[in-house]
Amino acid sequence: MNRRYDVIVFDWDGTLMDSEARIVTCMQRAAADAGVPVPDAAAARDVIGLGLREAIARLFGVGDDYVERIANAYRAHWLGDDVEAAAMFAGAEEMLRDLHREGHLLAVATGKSRRGLDKALDESGLGDLFHVTRCADETFSKPHPQMLEEILTDLNARPEYAIVVGDSEYDIQMATNAGVASVGVTHGVHAAERLLANGASHCFTNLDDLHRWLKEPATGLSDARG
Repeated sequence: MNRRYDVIVFDWDGTLMDSEARIVTCMQRAAADAGVPVPDAAAARDVIGLGLREAIARLFGVGDDYVERIANAYRAHWLGDDVEAAAMFAGAEEMLRDLHREGHLLAVATGKSRRGLDKALDESGLGDLFHVTRCADETFSKPHPQMLEEILTDLNARPEYAIVVGDSEYDIQMATNAGVASVGVTHGVHAAERLLANGASHCFTNLDDLHRWLKEPATGLSDARG
């Protein structure tokens, strides 16, 4: 079958995992711990998708010392047991297992830290489905294209045979900056209008619809991958 895309690069938080509420709570508790004004939920949501340090700097407008203080407090809450665990979105596991079984190369490009992503992959039991992953503490933060470019290099894949799936404008901007197609899911942090305005070709309200679209055969493309 002539696949629509060989390589599918997923964001994690807000795309595959329903972690928005947990991230917001951790950010608010970290602010309280650091003695800075606690942001409202809408403001905290809007920076989800950036690397942690970049998100904190944008959200609080503080210097490096406070960024590090807030980041350390955030990590302690995220990796601890004082905040309710996040679950995968409905249809995520079935979609990933099916795409993997059909031979797609799956990857994760996330604003999470390596420690945070490894914890999530271990808890979800889905780590073996991904051929490569990149985190914000290993590369520049989104929307810089570095993590996506490294994924394509590791997989020896060309940009035109890859697609990014994300819930934030930062995911879509990263894809555009790397010359890669992108689609959005609207159960995360940013609305369809915002995702489309930043370059997403389609938006999906749930992963079942995304799954069906990804499985549709491409038209007008050769099976050869030269």
